[in-house]
Amino acid sequence: MPIFSFSFRKIFVFGLGVVSLSGCAPLGPSQLARDELDYSRALGEAEKRQMLLNIVRLRYADPPTFLDTTQVIAGYQLQRNVSGGFYGYPGNGGVGSYLFGTGGMQTQENPTFTYQPVTGEQYAENIVRPISPVVLIPLSLGGLPIDMLLRLTAQSIGNLSNVRALGSGQGTGGSIKFYLLLRDLRALQFAGALTIRLSTDGNALGNGKNQKGASPVEHAFLVLPHTSDKALSVLQVAVRQMLHLAPNTEEAEIVYGPYPKKMGQIAILTRSMLAVLSQLAYQMEVPQKDIDSDSTHPTIEPAGIETRPDVAIHCGKRPPEDSYAAVEYHGTWFWIDSNDFRSKLAFTMVQVLSALAATSHTPGTVITIPAG
Repeated sequence: MPIFSFSFRKIFVFGLGVVSLSGCAPLGPSQLARDELDYSRALGEAEKRQMLLNIVRLRYADPPTFLDTTQVIAGYQLQRNVSGGFYGYPGNGGVGSYLFGTGGMQTQENPTFTYQPVTGEQYAENIVRPISPVVLIPLSLGGLPIDMLLRLTAQSIGNLSNVRALGSGQGTGGSIKFYLLLRDLRALQFAGALTIRLSTDGNALGNGKNQKGASPVEHAFLVLPHTSDKALSVLQVAVRQMLHLAPNTEEAEIVYGPYPKKMGQIAILTRSMLAVLSQLAYQMEVPQKDIDSDSTHPTIEPAGIETRPDVAIHCGKRPPEDSYAAVEYHGTWFWIDSNDFRSKLAFTMVQVLSALAATSHTPGTVITIPAG
């Protein structure tokens, strides 16, 4: 009798093990918190490498290629099986020797990534079409340095010209006053003596349409508010002079083009994403042997008061282990240092500009992670 009692307890414990192994517990929720961050991080790193590779390709006269990740599906499969039995012979030994069983468990992960190349009309709009200054300038309201923003995206402001990538070597253009203007704008922005005001056409109706049925047009204005600080007042005077504004102008509309259409406007000839990337490409380091063999043109030297490129891209046989972004091209590695904050900020700004330039109505990346 004691033997059977002990056997029953053993059987009960073994049965619980079988039930727990063969039960169906959801796998998705336990993976969601981890995979959401992991896939987001992986997509971000891939976008950085793609952007850097396209900059390098442009330097060597290769066309840039853009792939949009449209969908990520992380699928999981959990398979479990168990079998067992019990043989009891009263009075013939320990019960444990008559218990037997087998079990197994297998997990599978099958992620699926969907890519879509940017081609045709979408390529022309996203890469070749200049970005409107009305879209660009408000970025400075979020704290992005206005001098870095305009150095990347403006080919000219009024009659002041930025350097030209395709004119690498001699005659790159670029006016020293262009960089002096950017320096003063940045100082005023930092001190709060410069801001941007946005408005739409006054006849816009509540339904977002004007009286002619078209969407309201947005306007951007550079505002130089009155300040009692004498040093800031001097900077404002200098800015007005370089922009050919009246001495007491506190607000001027920003328009696209090489010159203003009327007095009191600031004309900015903006670049396309292709021109922005080309500018960075001709500022990067390349092996001297590639220049000597005419595989690429010489590097553009900083103009005027500038002492370094917007994004410092280095080259060598291998990148440092902690590089911010690195790609290999024809046996040479190109990278951005992780301890170069200015280059990282400018590179991040380029990625933001690329997102702004995208006019396609296709949805962004969709990540699907089963939760049950």
